Amino acid sequence: MESYEPERLSSAQLAAMRRSLTSGRGALTRRSLLRASGMGALALGGMATLGACGIPPAKRADAGAPSDDHSAEEKEVTFSNWTEYMDVSEDEKGRPTLEAFTERTGIRVKYTEDINDNVEFFGKIKPQLAAGQNTGRDLICVTDWLAARIIRLGWAQKLDPSNLPHAFANVSAQFRTPDWDPGRAYSYPWTGIPTVIAYNVKATGGRKVDSVTQLLDDPKLKGRVSFLSEMRDTIGMTLLDQGKDPGKFTDTDFDGAIGRLQKAVDKKQIRRFTGNDYTADLSKGDIAACVGWAGDIIQLQADNPDIRFAIPAAGYITSSDNLLVPAQARHKTNAEKLIDYYYEPPVAAQLAAYINYVCPVDGVRDELAKIDESMASNTLILPDKEMAAKSRSFRSLSAKEETAYEEKFAKLIGA
Repeated sequence: MESYEPERLSSAQLAAMRRSLTSGRGALTRRSLLRASGMGALALGGMATLGACGIPPAKRADAGAPSDDHSAEEKEVTFSNWTEYMDVSEDEKGRPTLEAFTERTGIRVKYTEDINDNVEFFGKIKPQLAAGQNTGRDLICVTDWLAARIIRLGWAQKLDPSNLPHAFANVSAQFRTPDWDPGRAYSYPWTGIPTVIAYNVKATGGRKVDSVTQLLDDPKLKGRVSFLSEMRDTIGMTLLDQGKDPGKFTDTDFDGAIGRLQKAVDKKQIRRFTGNDYTADLSKGDIAACVGWAGDIIQLQADNPDIRFAIPAAGYITSSDNLLVPAQARHKTNAEKLIDYYYEPPVAAQLAAYINYVCPVDGVRDELAKIDESMASNTLILPDKEMAAKSRSFRSLSAKEETAYEEKFAKLIGA
């Protein structure tokens, strides 16, 4: 078996992962805020695995080779997903869309909520992938940066377009061509995660807050502003405000964004950098305005009518969680059929109505309106054309870039 020299994670990368796992995207509301507090130990265990074992710098020549597909004789598919990321029946005993898929196709779905954060999950499946072995999963759902890494290492199977007619036709334009998987040859988005500006209209005295410039410069907001401790979100939003493209920025552009934020830190405009713990302060009005995640804002609005959001004219950052078929999966065709099923608008609408994240499926609005008109008109779930046109993704980073950028960002936020 081919062996690897481990590529060890830098201290800056490990620190960034700790932030993500304890209060950042590793603890987003889709995992349920009530449950997130119990995930830290498990998540940090996964991070320790990565830190000790390293990440292979190059892919195995045979790792991404197509596996023997047993879909025809084994009518089953094993799907690993995040918690709170699938519709549940009113009695909480069933999963309606999965059950309907089985009834239609005869394919039984073994559905497991065993992804608590990207780092922990990657630590769990990496040994089998690196060894060219079956992970026991036919379909997984991971965030874009990890999807990019798995694809780059050759550990995801190339999808068969003939099994994905709905997915190919209906994936929204803003998710169609990520730089890490152009044309979606290996992946399809499950949901989008927008980063927006949020504010408490009572705390702002009725004023709208709709730009990063306003967050950084408005003296009436001094000391009552927060940004996220996730580098891609905070730097990405600042780059956009400076007229730079987060998908194409240079080292000089990055340094310019850091400098812009540092000035606001120095003059105490920014109160702090946070994970999703900004939500309590925003709801109380201690934070008047911030950069935050759309999923949090939808939930806050349900309890507090003073919470508003704005999409900056300069644009906003969107990340995504994505479906992949791991190398050596036994039921690739069945997994592709399941992916395609969730790109049928009626099914996509049923899922979106439950999880409240951006639906990546075109043509779903009318179907969602049949379930809940307010959700169909909520642009944090179904972005309109104007909002979708402003969506930008943070470009993929090399290992060298990630180390350098995380070190600079850690210094900025005092991590």
